[in-house]
Amino acid sequence: MKNKILNLLGMATRARKIVLGEEFVLKAMKKTNLTVFLANDAGNNITKKIINKAFTFNCTIIDIFTTDELSKAIGKENRKVMIIDDQGFNKKINEYMNS
Repeated sequence: MKNKILNLLGMATRARKIVLGEEFVLKAMKKTNLTVFLANDAGNNITKKIINKAFTFNCTIIDIFTTDELSKAIGKENRKVMIIDDQGFNKKINEYMNS
């Protein structure tokens, strides 16, 4: 399951449907029902901000991956938080998470 989700992250990156960076992710979360990827080794401050904002805007948080796993999946270094800005990718990822 984890590999399928990481592969979808790579596809979403190539399709330019991923928002990277804390500030940009916080802005993008205003669209409801998006999927946020938060590294499970992220710092306390960023984790608290993302979780609070996700609760406010009804976003799904997936925190089962490390920074290295997320970074490798999208081909960029040291990425702790990202959001998928596409309903098709979000739907498929939620299917994988619920199976």
